Amino acid sequence: MDKEILDKIEIAQGDITRCEVDAIVNAANTSLLGGGGVDGAIHRAAGPELLAECRTLGGCPTGEARITGGYNLPARYVIHTVGPVYSAKPKDKTLLTSCYRNSLQLAIDNGIASIAFPAISCGVYGYPIEAACKIAVDTTVAFLSANPAIEKVFFMLFSEKNYRIYGRYLQSLR
Repeated sequence: MDKEILDKIEIAQGDITRCEVDAIVNAANTSLLGGGGVDGAIHRAAGPELLAECRTLGGCPTGEARITGGYNLPARYVIHTVGPVYSAKPKDKTLLTSCYRNSLQLAIDNGIASIAFPAISCGVYGYPIEAACKIAVDTTVAFLSANPAIEKVFFMLFSEKNYRIYGRYLQSLR
């Protein structure tokens, strides 16, 4: 594994709404109009302007991504992506991979150098964290290998358990 690529990836435990990066990623629902978990936290922290802009986007299909301003967040942008509801079918992996790839592509397209991801689909959508972690990290490593313009990718994990899982997986790649 390329050490230079792995050095661009960091994990942290905490609140993604406080990340001082160019963009944070929202694990949104297809309406983009807010919800529970990280989606609700991002909408609350960003303020009502985020919801107003999201209303103009017409939603987002699973696996795709949309970008908005960050408003009251430290991040300039929010990239909204809709992860799959876990069903143990092969399409789950394809859709989750697309969430990370499409979010990173939007970052490139918008001159974003630093980005923070939550554990997409691992809350109420039920994706097993170990499998989701591998997809997130592997997809990010492959993307960064082909797109050096992104300088830093953070995986901001809310729970200690998820933080440890990401830490172990990243360590296994070094």
